[in-house]
Amino acid sequence: MDRAKSYFFIGIGGSGMLPLALILAGQGAQISGSDRSLDQGRTPEKFGFLRAQGFRLFPQDGSGVAGPATIVVASAAVEDTVPDMAAARRIGATVLSRAELLSGLFNAAEISIGVAGTSGKSTTTGMIGWMLTALGRDPTIMNGAVMNNFAGGDRPFASARVGASGLFVSEVDESDGSIARYNPKIAVVNNIALDHKTMDELRALFHGFVARAKIAVLNLDNPETAALVPAAGRAITYSLSDPSADLLATNIAPAPAGIAFDVASRDDALKTAPLRIDLKVPGRHNASNALAALAAARALGIPLKDAAEALSRFTGIRRRMELVGTARGIAVIDDFAHNPDKIAATLATLHDFPGRLLLMFQPHGFSPLAKMKHEFIDAFATHMREGDILVMPEPVYYGGTTERSVTSEDIAGGIAARGREALAFVDRDSCGEELLKRARPGDRIVIMGARDDTLTTFARDLLRRIAAGKV
Repeated sequence: MDRAKSYFFIGIGGSGMLPLALILAGQGAQISGSDRSLDQGRTPEKFGFLRAQGFRLFPQDGSGVAGPATIVVASAAVEDTVPDMAAARRIGATVLSRAELLSGLFNAAEISIGVAGTSGKSTTTGMIGWMLTALGRDPTIMNGAVMNNFAGGDRPFASARVGASGLFVSEVDESDGSIARYNPKIAVVNNIALDHKTMDELRALFHGFVARAKIAVLNLDNPETAALVPAAGRAITYSLSDPSADLLATNIAPAPAGIAFDVASRDDALKTAPLRIDLKVPGRHNASNALAALAAARALGIPLKDAAEALSRFTGIRRRMELVGTARGIAVIDDFAHNPDKIAATLATLHDFPGRLLLMFQPHGFSPLAKMKHEFIDAFATHMREGDILVMPEPVYYGGTTERSVTSEDIAGGIAARGREALAFVDRDSCGEELLKRARPGDRIVIMGARDDTLTTFARDLLRRIAAGKV
């Protein structure tokens, strides 16, 4: 990988592209790029940040692809008809997928830690990256979301960190099959569930990922992940309930803004003296993510006590049940949940405490709705409670070809048939009006969805309108 070269990112503002561009820039590369969101005037603060990093930004019309010496990087979502891609092909520039570029950097690292799974990847990656940083190990971190511990006034989009050591921690994606490119020293698998691919495809991909690793960190609470233990050269297991696990959480105590638990280990020293972990992020799923991070620390030979102390200062990932604010007794929460497992985890965590949930779920595409129609319906119908309300706009759509065989109305109708209140609307603004009309003190409004940075702006606007008495 020639890091001194010039790179042009098509879709540079994307959650997987932006951190990769930051890492390459931190290693000395020249970065430029384009983005459809930039052309459409969305999230100007993000592109202002990129310009402040010295990145040159261009319209997505082919004008930024200057010559064949530039390496053009494109995500799997970029179609060949996009003008930048057509220009790259025309002038003979090298074109790499995001996964090709990232896996090359990852596999070249002295110690690579790959974090995979259907849910919890970003949080677990952030936890591991923060622990290593806090303990002076100076890792490079590649995440798909902003890590609050690293974000600040001049770094509002801190989804990457460039370190000087040989440690490379990265979220690894199975949705496009690119997980097959990664050869981790330490493979972390949180869970495996139906999402973008069939279960048979997922089993094969995760089996290969674990088999290629020297050490695998595996969750015994997920049957699909537990089934991978025989494939591992060496396995370190964790659980919230299985006493056979190498790391076991006990005495779990949820709180509105965090969760505490004891971690017991099969190491003799800790059998008699369990460690108490106090997390600043809520939910049993985050207790599980924390165990995965502690197991990764154990794989690196880091004392559990040191890892636990660092983990207690982890402050979370942006848009993961993030409290936007409270006004007139109504809380507004911004959340990334977009697949059935994540939705179930969010609702279960919020229902640990009293208060009605007013939910807006914006699907991140028509294809996921078609693939997981019944799973979406079941997740909401099972985990919503009496009095909860769900509103849904149509899926986010930025162009391209897609089949629209299943719509938000189909999902809402299926949930309503199961006895929960669910309504579909033509657009997001109509959903907002319905939420404001229904809200009353004690309620929690939860804005859920992925692949749309404007959801955060939408949540903030709702809070502003509530504060102004628009309810």
